[in-house]
Amino acid sequence: MKLEELQVYQLSMEMGERVWNIVIKWDYFPKDTIGKQLVKAIDSVAANLSEGYGRYHYKEKKNFSYYSRGSLFESKTWLTKAYNRKLLSEDDNKYFELQIKNISVKLNNYIKSIGK
Repeated sequence: MKLEELQVYQLSMEMGERVWNIVIKWDYFPKDTIGKQLVKAIDSVAANLSEGYGRYHYKEKKNFSYYSRGSLFESKTWLTKAYNRKLLSEDDNKYFELQIKNISVKLNNYIKSIGK
């Protein structure tokens, strides 16, 4: 199976693009503070999956998947801050909450499958 066929990777990539398309429209100060942190965190979800996927040993693949999960929950914090500071709409906030739950479940299942 190719990396691009993993649903957790696809969802992570989609979420990263959606975050980017929102943050890019923000004014300078919110973009420079919350925006940069959020984009880096959400992009790290897919990036760490990629890096782990390319590793030879399953333990490394698992470790990078744990980093990916950490970045997902860091993203959740930045999204909450963005919503609380009126940078995200209620609809976007609900979408991201659902996506984080969905990706989290799929990521945990992927981690459990590594090395079996």
